[in-house]
Amino acid sequence: MSPAKPPSTARLSGNLGTGGVAFMVVAAAAPLTVIGGNAPLGIGQGNGAGAPVGFLLASIVLLLFSVGFVALTPYVKEAGAFFSYVTLGLGSRAGMGTAYVALVAYTAIQAGVYGYMGWAVMDLVRFYGGPEIHWSVFAIASLVIVGLLGYRHIDLSSKVLGIALVLELVIMMVVNVAVIADGGPEGRSMESFDPQVFLTGGLGVAVLFALTGFIGFESTAIYRDEARNPGRTIPRATYLAVGIIGVFYTLSVWVLVIAAGPSHAGDVAKETLFGTKNMLLDTAGDFAGTFTRDLMQILLITSLFACVLSFHNIVARYQFSLAKIGSMPSSLANVHPKHHSPATSSVVQSITATILVILFVVIGLDPLVEVFGYMAGVATVGMVMLMLITTVAVISYFVKNPARQRDRWTSVRIPVVAVFALIAAAWLVLANFTMVTGGSVLVSAMLALVPPTAFIVGFIVHRRDRGIASVEQSPARAVPR
Repeated sequence: MSPAKPPSTARLSGNLGTGGVAFMVVAAAAPLTVIGGNAPLGIGQGNGAGAPVGFLLASIVLLLFSVGFVALTPYVKEAGAFFSYVTLGLGSRAGMGTAYVALVAYTAIQAGVYGYMGWAVMDLVRFYGGPEIHWSVFAIASLVIVGLLGYRHIDLSSKVLGIALVLELVIMMVVNVAVIADGGPEGRSMESFDPQVFLTGGLGVAVLFALTGFIGFESTAIYRDEARNPGRTIPRATYLAVGIIGVFYTLSVWVLVIAAGPSHAGDVAKETLFGTKNMLLDTAGDFAGTFTRDLMQILLITSLFACVLSFHNIVARYQFSLAKIGSMPSSLANVHPKHHSPATSSVVQSITATILVILFVVIGLDPLVEVFGYMAGVATVGMVMLMLITTVAVISYFVKNPARQRDRWTSVRIPVVAVFALIAAAWLVLANFTMVTGGSVLVSAMLALVPPTAFIVGFIVHRRDRGIASVEQSPARAVPR
């Protein structure tokens, strides 16, 4: 590593409120895409009609994580998200290891979504009788648009993401209302929430795919410098994001079960996995009409676009934050004089994503099964690992600084519960990892080792420069809520 230059004092600026930040992170979770992809996986390979409880349990795990995350937020002054929290609680070496894990995880999921995006647009064009065009053409086209938006002020991305998110939430709620009003072939059954149903084998698989669908919700803190009154905005946006995603996922998965009928939901989901049916689009067409089905198919594309734009913004800001403390080239800490955005970092992130897409094409990977499956696997392990380390950092910080505890429940006790919940989540992910990646045991094992390896590399190459030392050592003053 070349000698680190002095930390940058330039800061990003913006006027994002609670809703704006929440939109950014909920869009990253791509709720419509998750209902169309993860939900059938949870139902078909998991516990069938009981899958909604898997999504509910995942929501509870992430809510437990959020309590400690929010409790420490007023004392974290840098917009580095996970690595700033871990540095404050566990020291700069652990913080740098965490930063490397975050960069790898977010870069992986962004690259994976480009593969999914390319496949989805290719499939849509083919469905309407268009020419056969390689998926990478559509992936690169979306990459260019994402790069242009990422280069501009964050408010522009927020508006684009807000529109895309509202449209996908509205279309799904139209379908939800239509199904609930109709009742489905077996009526508005609450069988999904019967312990005799959801405790059958496969509940862990449903939780696993639910957790994969939440990737990105925790990135609220990365927008600290661009948020209006971050001491209030970040905590509220975190809880709002968890609430919106959790309720939306649980309700919508239950609706899919009702639409198919609890006794047949597992079989219908498996047909979706085999490619003979599409559980989400068929439900939309059967209960809300052909127009709604066609519109939803288009909105699945915009959902993926919103997702990849969100991850682009997250990675660009991670690089920017690391450059500010001298741990990455100082040019990445440049702030655009007009757009007040991490413009250089955004361009570099676009170049990185382009190289990855080209590499996937050269290797000949399938865009959906391999590109998206492999990269989602890396990201899922990385996210659970990041949340676990961050929660341990929260506990460590408040144990060392008891005077800064607002109350012991939010500062220590609930985070301790969250640690055990996240350990259980990590076990579920690793025990069923081949289901996420779709690859062999060997390939899956190699992918699962990427995030821990990134942590070790970051820990080893860490340089204790002035920037990260200031994050760790500077006095932390509570920000009024």
